[in-house]
Amino acid sequence: MSHPEEDDARGLDRRLLARSLHYLKPHVRLVATSGAFVLLLLASELVLPLIVRHAIDGPIAHGDRNGLLWWLGAFAAATLAQSVARIAEAWCTNLLGQRIVLDLRDELYRHLQGLTLSFFDRNPVGRLVTRVTNDVEALKELFTSGFISAAYEILLMAGICAMMVAIEPRLALVSLSAVPVLVAAALLFRKAARDGYRAMRKGLAAVNAFLQENVSGMRIVQLFRRQKRNAEAFARLNQEYRDAAMQALRAYALFFPTVEVVSTLATGAILWYGGLRIAEDTLTFGTFLAFWYYAQKFTHPLEHLSERYNLLQSAMAAAERIFGVLDTRGEIAVQGTEPPPAAVRGEVSFEEVDFSYVPGVPVLKKVSFRAAPGERVAIVGATGAGKSTVVNLLLRFYDAGSGRVAVDGRDVRTLNPTWLRAHVGLVLQDVFLFSGSVADNIRMGAEIGRERIEAACRAVHADRFIERMERGYDTPLGERGSRLSAGERQLLSFARALAADPAMLLLDEATSSVDSTTEALIQDALERLLAGRTSIVIAHRLSTVQNADRIVVLHHGEVRETGRHVDLLAARGLYWRLYTTQFSPPAK
Repeated sequence: MSHPEEDDARGLDRRLLARSLHYLKPHVRLVATSGAFVLLLLASELVLPLIVRHAIDGPIAHGDRNGLLWWLGAFAAATLAQSVARIAEAWCTNLLGQRIVLDLRDELYRHLQGLTLSFFDRNPVGRLVTRVTNDVEALKELFTSGFISAAYEILLMAGICAMMVAIEPRLALVSLSAVPVLVAAALLFRKAARDGYRAMRKGLAAVNAFLQENVSGMRIVQLFRRQKRNAEAFARLNQEYRDAAMQALRAYALFFPTVEVVSTLATGAILWYGGLRIAEDTLTFGTFLAFWYYAQKFTHPLEHLSERYNLLQSAMAAAERIFGVLDTRGEIAVQGTEPPPAAVRGEVSFEEVDFSYVPGVPVLKKVSFRAAPGERVAIVGATGAGKSTVVNLLLRFYDAGSGRVAVDGRDVRTLNPTWLRAHVGLVLQDVFLFSGSVADNIRMGAEIGRERIEAACRAVHADRFIERMERGYDTPLGERGSRLSAGERQLLSFARALAADPAMLLLDEATSSVDSTTEALIQDALERLLAGRTSIVIAHRLSTVQNADRIVVLHHGEVRETGRHVDLLAARGLYWRLYTTQFSPPAK
């Protein structure tokens, strides 16, 4: 998948263009309506010079006032039709663009929610946000200012040429003599503007990335006194972006005056040749004026097409990035058609499980253990031993490379991930809270009543700080729960898991971010709440797992020891060594 800072010089890919235009299908009536107004606008643009010609060569030349009134009425009607068509076409086109943006953003967001965590491991959040916002907005321009407008400009130029040739071929040849020069100027402008636009996008991406990183890490910036150095780095990036913008501006500054000069010379040629023809009485003044009008109109579509081309290039680059996301398929699929169990006992088993995040770099190697219904199993080991991977495989965030992960004897790959996760509560070390209220962050969209929410909070002692808040359970938490301490966020995550009343509970370093007082509150709650519930507790601090029914010791992705706390200490193996690094050696 492309990066947002990649250049947009891929040209007009027919495959991408056809796929983008497929989004017009649900809105075909609106497209037809817009097309009808474009044809009306085109007809009114082309007919106005003819009305002027006939009015001058007819009633004005012969002093026919009544006839002149008729042509004036026709001119007014054509002008009114032109104004109505322009307004209606712009409204229809922009409405079309907004509807397609709505459809495309909804499709992208739904698709992102169905992708596996491995996809998000490879793609930073900022890049994906750009896909749903900036890239969709860029693709919208394909529909609002792209193909319909480009079609109109091309048809207008072709119509002007046809009308001029039909009226007076020799004068048409003089009028259109500047076209090769104008086309060459447009091609040169397109390349220069494209290069400048590419550089601007790269520069803006660099500026945005620098700002996001350094504003987010402002505490560290100030702590290490990097303000001056960062300001100098930002100034360099800002200067590069300014230089790129100037490159694009120079292209615009040269192109449009060139078009004006060439157009003026062409107009002069029309004046010279047409004047001679009028003096020789071989050309009427009305025909000459119609040509003058057409010549003035001809250069505007050419200018607009040059701009449209760069817009279409940007839209195609955005389309490539958007479709790169939509073409990414989730790797988690249900194997088999057997329906999920009617009830969950909560038995968990790992059977000879191998797994690698990166091919050739094993994380788990032949891991086997079992948690009986209602049993508490602890997974311990040094950092990087593969403890959190056990959680990822059980919840089907990833699938095992070989072996089997089973719940109640059924391979989790035969279970729908949504059904499976509805029966598992998860508390992570890094708690993620949303900007809604306290109750919303516990409920998480499920049909959970207030009484159940409050009961869960009391069970983990979160009610103590919630009731001190100004609006209690209805207090908004701010972005990522910024109003709460680390311990308070952790307590809310416990309440969130317990309110769902899952058959299985997974705790991944759930007490590592809390102080000793908060940890004591949590331990008190866990002793009562984990009773009768299958739980897998992953911990680095061994003080939290001493009461587990079974402790599984992982080392370099392999199960090295299994047993109760006392038995493992007595064996004086790996667990004993881990324990003695945190506490004084146990008495002999």
